Amino acid sequence: MSEDTLPKLLIRNAKKYGHSRHAMREKDYGIWQSFTWQDYFDHVKYFALGLAALGIKKDDKIAIIGDNRPEWIFSELAAQCLGAVPIGIYQDSILKEVSYIIDLAEAKLVVAEDQEQVDKIFDMREDLPTVDKVIYHDPKGMYSYDDPDLLFFPDVEEMGKKFEQEHPTYFDDHVAAIKEDDVASICTTSGTTGNPKLSMLSHKNLLRMAKNLGEVDPKYESDDFVSFLPLPWIGEQMMAISSALLFGFTVNFPEKPETAQENIREIGPHVMFSPPRVWENMAASVQVRIMDASPMKRFFFNKCLPIGYHWADLKFEKKTPTLKDKLTYALAYQLVFRALKDRLGFSNIRSASTGGAALGPDTFRFFHALGVNLKQIYGQTEISGISCIHRDGDVDFDSVGVPIPETEIKITEDGEIISRSPSLFLGYYKNKKATEETIIDGWLHSGDAGYFNDRGHLVVIDRVKDVMTLRDGTKFSPQFIENKLKFSPYIKEAVAIGHERDYIVAMICIDFPIVGKWAENHRLAYTTYTDLASQDMIYDMIEQEVIKVNKSLPESARIEKFILLYKELDADDDELTRTRKVRRRFVDQKYSDIIEGMYEGKKVIPIETTIKYQDGTVKTLKIKLKVKEFSGGGGK
Repeated sequence: MSEDTLPKLLIRNAKKYGHSRHAMREKDYGIWQSFTWQDYFDHVKYFALGLAALGIKKDDKIAIIGDNRPEWIFSELAAQCLGAVPIGIYQDSILKEVSYIIDLAEAKLVVAEDQEQVDKIFDMREDLPTVDKVIYHDPKGMYSYDDPDLLFFPDVEEMGKKFEQEHPTYFDDHVAAIKEDDVASICTTSGTTGNPKLSMLSHKNLLRMAKNLGEVDPKYESDDFVSFLPLPWIGEQMMAISSALLFGFTVNFPEKPETAQENIREIGPHVMFSPPRVWENMAASVQVRIMDASPMKRFFFNKCLPIGYHWADLKFEKKTPTLKDKLTYALAYQLVFRALKDRLGFSNIRSASTGGAALGPDTFRFFHALGVNLKQIYGQTEISGISCIHRDGDVDFDSVGVPIPETEIKITEDGEIISRSPSLFLGYYKNKKATEETIIDGWLHSGDAGYFNDRGHLVVIDRVKDVMTLRDGTKFSPQFIENKLKFSPYIKEAVAIGHERDYIVAMICIDFPIVGKWAENHRLAYTTYTDLASQDMIYDMIEQEVIKVNKSLPESARIEKFILLYKELDADDDELTRTRKVRRRFVDQKYSDIIEGMYEGKKVIPIETTIKYQDGTVKTLKIKLKVKEFSGGGGK
């Protein structure tokens, strides 16, 4: 049996490693629980047969929702073993998002992690006519539930064992019948302009991507990987499932999302792939720790960081370091960077990548200064996640590297990036029109603007529709400016505005815990996020951060005014996607009064708005937003 599908690779690994190697670990009640490759296979096999006993057949859709757990992957592989199609849903999705995806996919069954996710499904059962059964795997809080359509994960596995006695060849026959061009998984797109589309990816798409990426960024069976980002995201599918099955490395699951950083340090992974927000948060956390460190530690950090930056710049510019450079960096590494890498969980890191959106140059440079060989990855869900990556020894923070093997990339006359490879998706589920608009003559039209630099690296400017033009014809990338702003530990999110205007303005969301700590250190009293963001001292402090950014920007693309928003941008309010990309069109419309107020020259903008809290209560806020304006073009 050729290993051209994900289930066939699982069978290969179970035969090759058996109980001799760990396929997964999960931290539960403070203890790392291990699953060997044989355990992995057994759970998948009997859950698949349990699904068969429940009537699941080829091409049926199975929705999976919850945190990262082994049961998620067992469910996904089990569905594939029957020729059914799994579709992941972000665990923090609100009811309307869950309902939209399940209804569009016509899912027959939902695997829900716990009581919270089960309640989401049961609260809208009337709107989900295709769903027959719900299976949960965390029993906490479920003892009082009594519903014939609700099943416990281990009970379904027991059903599978009984089913095998009556149908001894059923599992092997169905796995053998799966073809590499069959749909392996449906992944949702980010949905920056509306509801997400459902991308159909085949076994061939996912495995060719993993193989080609592995040729330029090797993975080994001895590697550890920590799966802490949502499994519906193509990046996590790429690592925790496709690459893990192909290369045989161990996937580790944190106890809960809040302990992910601590668990990463315990494992010390060799491989890490995360979107920019994770790297930005880690860089901000380091800067906050330094603020709280002893004077001696601050002194050494502030002395060593410029040495690290110089070392990183030498690598980016492909210059040979002098003996003095080597000695001073080695000293800085021993004094500061080695301990800092250990605190971040990077003691064993070999392959560190970021993708999903552009990472700010400052963050990129910071990690290289610490000795983390961070690389930018570029791609889309529609091409199985990857089309470009930096190669070892050829890294620069302005680009996303060069195409991986078997991938072609071109720039159209309009400046759009298009690509093709064996990993190009099969199309959008139940959306032929969007498929035809996206795949033209075999090429994936990304919607991104870019160009190749003189080193042959692809440089991504921004989304084509997001590249903005000032009234005087100056073009600028709002994302580039926003990434610069977010390198500040005090700024969590930012939105730059200026299309067909005379100058650029910004709406900024402070990082509440970090700015709150700064306020406490400066004896500034506050109550809520809204109160803190309105304080004059906070405006003055953020003003200095914006001035730093403006000095690094072209004079024509500097921020001239900004406001501190009274709340954080939130995916639940449709302001961000689930992968924390700004939905610009929606944000521009929602905050149009604030934006127009800044351009009309108002010093204070009165706002009346409603805030919905997590407990469901709604409060009306009357706020006067201050507008901070720079004289002379933004703090030159």
